[in-house]
Amino acid sequence: MSTTKNLIRTGTRRLILGSTSRYRRELLSRLQVPFEAVAPDVDETPAPGEAPATLATRLAQAKAREVARRHPDAVVIGSDQVADLRGLPLGKPGDHARAVAQLRSMSGQTVVFQTALTVVCLETGFEQSDLASVRVVFRDLDDEEIERYLRAEQPYDCAGSAKSEGLGIALLERIDNDDPTALVGLPLIRTCRMIRAAGLLLP
Repeated sequence: MSTTKNLIRTGTRRLILGSTSRYRRELLSRLQVPFEAVAPDVDETPAPGEAPATLATRLAQAKAREVARRHPDAVVIGSDQVADLRGLPLGKPGDHARAVAQLRSMSGQTVVFQTALTVVCLETGFEQSDLASVRVVFRDLDDEEIERYLRAEQPYDCAGSAKSEGLGIALLERIDNDDPTALVGLPLIRTCRMIRAAGLLLP
């Protein structure tokens, strides 16, 4: 899914990541372009019955637009990820008990991680959004290996309670995607395309 509004070429502008996620900061740093991270002031509560893909897209747009209102001259990146288990959204567990429950529910299941991306520059009227869907097949997990994994990695700030870039890869059977960074939280192939469209130069 992709939407675009007013594709206007601009000169060199500040790049802002509208996120406090260290994972997204680490990913964006790979592009070797200067940027600053700004925390978005956005209520992330799902609407009643809101589908995971819709929720992720809405929050990515809200984050980018909120930060852009405070920095209208900058190119702002907003992103959000929601795990989709049979149509039910799974967010960040926050603690051990919720992470255990999430991994039990995902054992032997296919989970679609919906990673939404929005890039905004208010001064030029630029806005572009896209959604990267990553299908992840989990192995059949018993309680003992769930407990071992969580104690070792403590992925309580990750949607779906597993870090695929770390030890969490051992919980998985298969990953199907078109951008290997999307599962970590920021789809860099799409990000590169969008910030180029916004007028920024990449190496």
